[in-house]
Amino acid sequence: MQRLPAPTPPQLAELARCSVTFLPADPSRTGLIAFWHPEAGEPPAAPGTIEDLTVVGADATLHDVRALLLPVRDALPVLTRARASAEASRPAAFWGTAALLALQLAARGLLLPGLTASDHDAWRVGPLGADELDKVRELAAAMPPEAHAVPLDAPGPVLLPEPERLLRAFLDAVADGLPRTPAAMRATGSPAFAAEAPQRLPEQRAWAADVAAGHDAGVRISLRVELPGLASADPESAGPVFRAVLQMHSVSDPTLVADAAEVWAGSGTAAAFGPRARMDALLALRRAARAWAPLAPLLSAAVPDAVELADDEAAELLGAAARTLAAIGVQVHWPKELSRTLTARAVIGPQDSPAPQGQGAERIESGAPSALSADALLAFDWRFALGGAELSRQELDALAEANRPVVRLRDQWVLVDPVEVRRARSTQDRKVTPVDALAAVLSGSTEIEGRRVDVEATGWLARLRDRLADPEGDREQPVAQPAALTAQLRDYQLRGLNWLADMTSLGLGGCLADDMGLGKTITLIALHLHRRSDPATAGPTLVVCPTSLMGNWQREIEKFAPGTPVRRFHASSRSLDALADGEFVLTTYGTMRLDAAKLARAQWGMVVTDEAQHVKNPYSATARALRTIGARARVALSGTPVENNLSELWAILDWTTPGLLGPLAAFRTKYASAAESGSDPAAAERLSRLVRPFLLRRRKSDPGIAPELPPKTETDRAVSLTKEQTGLYEAVVRETLAEISGADGLERRGLVMKLLTGLKQICNHPAQYLKEDSPRITGRSGKLELLDELLDTILAEDGSVLVFTQYVQMARLIEEHLAARGVPTQFLHGGTPVERREDMVRRFQDGHVPVFLLSLKAAGTGLNLTRAGHVIHYDRWWNPAVEAQATDRAYRIGQTQPVQVHRLIAEGTVEDRIAEMLDRKRELADAVLGSGESALTELSDAELTDLVALRGSGR
Repeated sequence: MQRLPAPTPPQLAELARCSVTFLPADPSRTGLIAFWHPEAGEPPAAPGTIEDLTVVGADATLHDVRALLLPVRDALPVLTRARASAEASRPAAFWGTAALLALQLAARGLLLPGLTASDHDAWRVGPLGADELDKVRELAAAMPPEAHAVPLDAPGPVLLPEPERLLRAFLDAVADGLPRTPAAMRATGSPAFAAEAPQRLPEQRAWAADVAAGHDAGVRISLRVELPGLASADPESAGPVFRAVLQMHSVSDPTLVADAAEVWAGSGTAAAFGPRARMDALLALRRAARAWAPLAPLLSAAVPDAVELADDEAAELLGAAARTLAAIGVQVHWPKELSRTLTARAVIGPQDSPAPQGQGAERIESGAPSALSADALLAFDWRFALGGAELSRQELDALAEANRPVVRLRDQWVLVDPVEVRRARSTQDRKVTPVDALAAVLSGSTEIEGRRVDVEATGWLARLRDRLADPEGDREQPVAQPAALTAQLRDYQLRGLNWLADMTSLGLGGCLADDMGLGKTITLIALHLHRRSDPATAGPTLVVCPTSLMGNWQREIEKFAPGTPVRRFHASSRSLDALADGEFVLTTYGTMRLDAAKLARAQWGMVVTDEAQHVKNPYSATARALRTIGARARVALSGTPVENNLSELWAILDWTTPGLLGPLAAFRTKYASAAESGSDPAAAERLSRLVRPFLLRRRKSDPGIAPELPPKTETDRAVSLTKEQTGLYEAVVRETLAEISGADGLERRGLVMKLLTGLKQICNHPAQYLKEDSPRITGRSGKLELLDELLDTILAEDGSVLVFTQYVQMARLIEEHLAARGVPTQFLHGGTPVERREDMVRRFQDGHVPVFLLSLKAAGTGLNLTRAGHVIHYDRWWNPAVEAQATDRAYRIGQTQPVQVHRLIAEGTVEDRIAEMLDRKRELADAVLGSGESALTELSDAELTDLVALRGSGR
């Protein structure tokens, strides 16, 4: 059967708003999904066939409608998308939920081959257990009237399809279309069940009845393992005898359970199973025997009630065999009094407690880092427990040597998996480095040979873990504000100082990741002053920062630590002669990379990276050079330790505390992939426990900080495109999508990025996209008109404003336009010299220039521009963390006036859809951020079309 072309995104959205129902057929996969508008005359324009349908309307009368009919497999993408759409109709959302249920059942392998009433090949969902049947019945009970509005074709009064019967038919229709692959022939022995075209097979009815009779069967079977004479067994005997007893369960009444022997006798409550129960049980047993051969003797028994099992068969039933049987719906039950779980945990700590001088509690708690050095190995000892009772190595050896699933231990029989026991016995105690040990005890577990094992700390390692677990907790001897600091630290800044002093005194590094503007610089200056007072931690501090921040660092040091020596290691001034212990040395990332060897020869008390996200790529030359510079302590400062993915967090923390997160490849496998995708919440929680002590993050919205800042208001301001912008936008979309449809790989990604960039430039101003030399600026851009209106209001109130754009060319256009209007401006970009930048900041802060145009990439960090009461994002940088950093040039400690943030968004364009995406992404930014603009290059053609299509905009 030929597949229909996929509906376009607008068509998908229109179909989701329709009334929808399922029209069964024989065989099931030839059923159809009908879509129609209750009020409109014609159905949506989309691939499919159009026919007249008689439906029961909301007024309970019959109506003729024109409906679009799609085969079930072609309708699945429409239905599953409708389920997640807020605009979907009730029937579309219902059938979307039903489609998801059908796919879930099929994914679990609940598929049975058989024949229809007309002897056609068909797959059906099944066998369904009590839980699955409950789900089907609950969903059927929720079926809205419109979802089964096509009456049955029968004489007499108008009858609608019964909801559960119609739903079951739909589930079968989905199932019937899925396994049509060559593998189906191997599963059924017949090519008919792999073919898409219907096959009539009357000669296979007996076979189909045998194989598929379990579908909708009245009973299910399970195995109850018995050990006769267990309580009185001789302690010296080899062990009890295993019997697998066949039990039958009623599907309609889960409380009804009986042994097969009772059902065959038809006595007592077992008689409630009815005459069909035996046949259902035999067919289910036949499937079970095919799955696990030791059950075959039950098939030849007059009454298939029990079979004796050998030791090795019982051992199989504890592991692989139980999983195989469970997959076909047969559960295995062991005696409750035997149930035991063999658990393993690792105990890590010093071999002796208290530890010897130099590697014990006294040294750790006095702040000496020697116990965390790479050569101070710790003991990694295994502990095993059975049923909560800890086992000795001798007992574990005895269990392994017995090689039986039921063995005698401490005067009682216990049930164990011999394979698990042998694996446990093979584990060996070993030594681990303190950093590996610390990572394990902080996360609470570690992975050994693919298995996750709980970890317990002992001795000083346990005390260190407790000390690190609460970064801002009360200290017995808190660090006071240094007397040499000419400022009063706020409470949260003092807590940050205590945390940094604690971490660095232990030889551990950390990342101070406070929101921009909360005073990371002054906290670090206070830490330097504190450390220089102790000979054990004193030494010069190297600060590596972006070029734009060197002047700010020097001014802050001179202001808050007057008399502290400070020099710049930059440009022609690259001397480290006569370096003093309490001195600050400022350098840039570029200079550090070029002169890393010279910097590495100095004895640094501390190395600090400001805006540490600059080394988020661990393979970059800058990051590699930074790792060659040794120091007693390493501190990273960053308001955005994770801009795009968790590998960036690894890069920062692996520099501050090498080895903490393990190798990058292992980190990605164990934590990053699972946490970023959301597939394993436990992995995200383990990562959080591990990094929390090494990353101190405070936000402006935190209760202890928010009162110190004025309010901030963020507003998205929608603007319409001009006619010129609309024409350009639609032409670029049409032409570039045609190119993209014929490209793949790197070429396709490049075209997608070209498309997105072009559309953003058109939304800004046609002259920017067209790269006009002497353009006419006014009257061509909706954004520029709104900017004029905002600036008129702000300047009339004697206000000051920051205007951010990611494009230098656009800033030049705005600068020229505002100059023509007589508005004083200045423009800071990546090519602005450091001295000129500092002068521009001073002029703005002094009120000489009310409008400050800034390139987002060059001015998004490090500037203190609290004169501004307004921030305008002329275009969107598609990463909320970067935009927030730019806003924080104005919204930071020292700001005394309310801040209004205006984001200009071209209505109905790609900017509109990205704004919605950014709102969702901002909710996740604290833990995991997506990969920003680059992720959009992986969209399918249909998704990309939906993203960039122009909707209801223009003049």
